Amino acid sequence: MSTITRPDLAPPEALESPVGVNNFSIVAATVNGSGSQTANNTLVRALFKMGIPTTGKNLFPSNIAGLPTWFLIRVSSEGYITRREKSEILVAMNRATVTEDIAKVPAGGVVIVPLEWKIPQDRTDLTYYALPVQQFAKESGANAKLQPYVANMVYVGALTALLGIDEAEIEAALSYHFGGKRRPIELNLGVVKAAIAYIRANITKTDPFRVQRMQATTNKVLIDGNSAAALGAVFGGFTVCAWYPITPSTSLVDALIDYAKDLRVDADTGVHNYAIVQSEDEIAALGMVVGAGWAGARSMTATSGPGISLMTEYTGLAYFTEIPAVIWDIMRMGPSTGLPTRVSQGDVLSVYYLGHGDTRQVCLLPANMAECFEFGWKAFDLAERLQTPVFVLSDLDLGMNTWMTDQFEYPTQPLDRGKVLTAEQLAELKNTWERYGDQDGDGIGQRTLPGTDSPYAAYFTRGSGHNKYALYTERGDEWEANLARLHRKHEYARTIVPAPVVDEMADARIGIIAYGSSDPAVQEARARLANVGVKTSYLRLKALPVNATVVDFIRKYDRVYVVENNYDGQMRKILQTEVPDRANQLIQLAHCDGLPLSSEFVAQGIVNLEKEQ
Repeated sequence: MSTITRPDLAPPEALESPVGVNNFSIVAATVNGSGSQTANNTLVRALFKMGIPTTGKNLFPSNIAGLPTWFLIRVSSEGYITRREKSEILVAMNRATVTEDIAKVPAGGVVIVPLEWKIPQDRTDLTYYALPVQQFAKESGANAKLQPYVANMVYVGALTALLGIDEAEIEAALSYHFGGKRRPIELNLGVVKAAIAYIRANITKTDPFRVQRMQATTNKVLIDGNSAAALGAVFGGFTVCAWYPITPSTSLVDALIDYAKDLRVDADTGVHNYAIVQSEDEIAALGMVVGAGWAGARSMTATSGPGISLMTEYTGLAYFTEIPAVIWDIMRMGPSTGLPTRVSQGDVLSVYYLGHGDTRQVCLLPANMAECFEFGWKAFDLAERLQTPVFVLSDLDLGMNTWMTDQFEYPTQPLDRGKVLTAEQLAELKNTWERYGDQDGDGIGQRTLPGTDSPYAAYFTRGSGHNKYALYTERGDEWEANLARLHRKHEYARTIVPAPVVDEMADARIGIIAYGSSDPAVQEARARLANVGVKTSYLRLKALPVNATVVDFIRKYDRVYVVENNYDGQMRKILQTEVPDRANQLIQLAHCDGLPLSSEFVAQGIVNLEKEQ
């Protein structure tokens, strides 16, 4: 069996990533609203263009300006993209947090700090590089208002010189960011070059961290999940979006607006063939979406946990009246307002059972940019095929952070509108068609759209009791028959939602199940575990309800660790209801501190729990 029998088989350092050339993490500690995103994105893009696998994660507060913010850059020649617990290089640009930030730097790390602060360099296990940041900002030529913004370019220059980043890629990244506008490019580039010159003239590099060109990002692109989702929705034929702004989903609709302006225009008339409406609240937003779905539009909204709470009643209406709708939930930390700019997978349980009565929703669980794009269009096909709301559970980490990805595979199949009756079909069926019948055994009835040119097309849509002909009823047998049909439809959904991804190792007795943004941490953790003799098999969920593959996987292994970014182990609870006889073999490995999961947490967590077996 693949278990840990001796504690010394898995020392913590064996479960961590190696550091050195093209393998380290940087944390830039700045003040929210100081313009540091330009500096951070410049670094990420330059490293990416050097062919080095790179990701950037922004840990920012929920206020407009003034509070601390941290930006994490992971550089990994092995291609790992999850957050690491430790960052070897600290850019300390926030005076209020500098002591705490330095304390977190591991031994052998680097601290880049403004010379003007005169920070005590009392940790002898660190390398300090001090630069005259304020001097460079004053000498940049920027006015007093802009000087705090261009000051961030000092650490771009410092890292360029210290790590060996290609200066041409820094300039290209600035050009990309500013759209080729020479004045801001030259202003910022001037500060970068001044910092580079200072480093070369005044500082001797003594740390081991550097970068060198690779070819690991060829044909890849950088994008955030909300933009990928919006692009997928455009290619999926969305026609209506109603929404109310809420972090972290707002940028999805912002991207949708931008893409639709260019891509959803009638070629003959030049008229935009879509509607995007900002409603007065989330209740109204989903009301519009459900109404548009009833009328035949491919309609959607985007929100987060608090918005989902407000959408419960309309979700129940759409579920019971069987109206297609797509709802993107970009999950954040709750309960209540919680931490709007921190990540969690805390809506899984509530969304799956959203609505009073006997309801279970279809949920898609993207884990990367390609799936954010794919589910952007596939959610519409599933919603119309199943005639039900379809939720896409992304999160802040996926949605608002920058990820590298292969170029997207655009859909080539026609839109799946489901069982929509035409006037010709109605002429044959006449009054015999059953809106809420089950002609095919899949639990899905036939529907018509308003405006269908047939006297037989009309039916009454009601959220109260109805029989298969859509007529009002309070008869117990008809009510139960309707619920049984909805149950069959949910069972059918298991067979058509995206199947899980399974990667099994020979002789493994341990299974891991995860989903969404937890996947990168699990991928790296499995490699670290294999290094200390722990073989694992892995199943990544892509959708709810689960299919037979998931049940078989759970039954196959002695123990299955369910990894997720919430406190209560919400997916584990769902899986325990799916395979109740194996409930005790499903082991919770959950963590929820507002940050993306790390491979160290997953690997060490499994090692510690295995020692208890």
